Amino acid sequence: MKQITAFIKSVVSSYSVLFFSQNQILGIILLFVSFFNPVSGFAGLGCVVFSLIVCRLLKFDGDNLQLGIYSFNCLLLGIAFGAFYNVNVMFLLWLFVACCAVIVATIIISTRLGTQGLPMLSLPFVLVFWLVLLASNSIFAMGLQQKDSYLLEEIYAGPGNHMAGIEGYLATELPQFVSLFFRSLSAVLFQHNIIAGMLISVGMLVHSRIAFSLLIISFVCAIGINGLTHTYPEGISYYHLGANFMMAAVATGSFFTIPSLRSYLLAILSIPMGFLIINGLTGFMSVHALPVFSLPFCIVNISLLYFLKLRHTSGKLQLVVFQHYSPERNLYQFLNQEERLNDLKYYKLNLPFMGYWTVSQGYNGNITHKGDWGQALDFVISDDEHNTFQYPGTLPEHFYCFNKPVLACGPGVVEQVVNNIEDNAIGKENLKENWGNTVVIRHAADFYSKVSHLKKNSVKVKPGDVVKTGDLLGLCGNSGRSPEPHLHFQVQATPYIGSRTLSYPISHYISRAENKNRLISHTIPAEGELVGNPEIDTQIKKAFDFQPGYIASLVSENGIAEDWEVFKDALGQSYIYSKTTGAVAYFINNGVMFYFTSFYGSKKSLLYNFYLAAYKVVFSNNEGMPITDKLPLNETVNKFLLRLQDVIAPFYRFININYNNYNLVNKNGVSITSKIHTEIAGKKNEEAELSVYVDHGNLISFSINSNGKNITAKWGTKN
Repeated sequence: MKQITAFIKSVVSSYSVLFFSQNQILGIILLFVSFFNPVSGFAGLGCVVFSLIVCRLLKFDGDNLQLGIYSFNCLLLGIAFGAFYNVNVMFLLWLFVACCAVIVATIIISTRLGTQGLPMLSLPFVLVFWLVLLASNSIFAMGLQQKDSYLLEEIYAGPGNHMAGIEGYLATELPQFVSLFFRSLSAVLFQHNIIAGMLISVGMLVHSRIAFSLLIISFVCAIGINGLTHTYPEGISYYHLGANFMMAAVATGSFFTIPSLRSYLLAILSIPMGFLIINGLTGFMSVHALPVFSLPFCIVNISLLYFLKLRHTSGKLQLVVFQHYSPERNLYQFLNQEERLNDLKYYKLNLPFMGYWTVSQGYNGNITHKGDWGQALDFVISDDEHNTFQYPGTLPEHFYCFNKPVLACGPGVVEQVVNNIEDNAIGKENLKENWGNTVVIRHAADFYSKVSHLKKNSVKVKPGDVVKTGDLLGLCGNSGRSPEPHLHFQVQATPYIGSRTLSYPISHYISRAENKNRLISHTIPAEGELVGNPEIDTQIKKAFDFQPGYIASLVSENGIAEDWEVFKDALGQSYIYSKTTGAVAYFINNGVMFYFTSFYGSKKSLLYNFYLAAYKVVFSNNEGMPITDKLPLNETVNKFLLRLQDVIAPFYRFININYNNYNLVNKNGVSITSKIHTEIAGKKNEEAELSVYVDHGNLISFSINSNGKNITAKWGTKN
């Protein structure tokens, strides 16, 4: 039964992916609309089913099959066959042969372009159907009987005025440009039907407000450019408006790029590019009586996408890295992860000491952190009166940080060690041996850390030693250019002791002010800030140590059971998979905290509720230190406001979904209590209260109270 359901979804996805979507409602509408021409409808559906069966039997990529990537070109072929040719025995024969050719072309072109990160779009259909047209129009009889229809006249020559019945009535009653808009949308399915365009518009609105806005913008721009240039005095072809201009704008502005003002401008730029390509190709292809079909759309999108991929840095025009097949979700996930996924951007560095130290000199400090050596930090230990020493402060031993352990900030290999330089008397400096006793660690290629001014003969490591985060390197001293004991720390790109510095954040640290702690992530500590490494609660850390192979069975209070297992994907990203519902939740555990990055699947799944309850968990007793975060905007409960937000989301966001929690450790275990509230134009509305319970390093249960609905689930067996 599951296989039948999956196959049906693949069929529907083959239709929705024509409009860069996986929305099932849009897919069903397109399937229905394709039968406005019954021959096209049956031929298209038959080609989809045939291609899916063949690709499954030949064991091609399951994800591409499920998404309809391997079958939508066959769908276009079937629809085009039904639009161009009358049905006879030869129609069925050559449709079968051409469908096989499209399958082969799809696999080859998608694989070759995929190595460059480029899409095949409708190239397989265009190339194969050109061959069909050339063959059927040749002197060698193939038995295909081409139709004499208004649609073909329009595709080859331009718009006509053939209207009758309901179409004629709608064309008369609707404003000219409105009916033209709907006809243009229907032309993507080789139709020129206002009702079909209306239904497709409804499906597109359900799928994406952003994509629909680009359909309108591109339509208006194309009409405006044509009015300015008079390229097509009798009006732009319905087909070119829909399949080339409008679809190119949707793909460029909201599918391959993160929707923004810049992506919209790029979409508008694609329209005059389309004019140029269509006009150039039309003259060339007319020699062989071939329409250009959607080739201009393919050329524009593949060229722009490849052009953008050649950039050294992405800038503010961002390409979509992980495709959600929804412009809104692509945007909301990007905005959310841009702030949260620094673990994937930076190498993890801890502070190189235990306890709390004060930044005595920060980046570009006024004493010695200048020029090429300005991106460095100096640390000291201070008392409550902000003194760094005990009276009288005349000897290094009087200073709180002297003799204190200096630790490896991250795993790596010791590159250089200096251990024989005398510690200075207080107030004196050794300018000849500027850095004093030093340890340089190589963490990765072209990435090193350095600690300096260590105590003479205190270094415990030697070049070539492998160290882990937190391993003892030596003791804080007063050697080199150091008038009083302190610890110098910097990141650099070369292994030399005198290397210039790099600006680089500390992954996680506690900032303490007025006896209040804040967890800071991926930030450079500021001068005067009191900082320390987070203290890890082992039972919380153990409870969220989800390794591949972890299996859990959960049962809700109303008897719903769900089985989970943890996997890693091809990119090494960890995720929890619900075997019961098919839902997936990706997460990161960086040793300091556990947090979810994305969720896919049914929101009725217990996994979705756990995704919310444990959205971000810090492995410490952070009572009195609330942890804050933000959820993607698509998690908004108020769907009406979310639809309004969707319309202007590329330019302005008025909704925020805030998440905060704290851990309460007691004799009965740990209670991780969270709250989610939506902020709309500055007004806060509480959405949910959530709790996760941990005991002796095991997850016990979680509960959610949202809008009067209570959900509680308990863990069963665990591996």
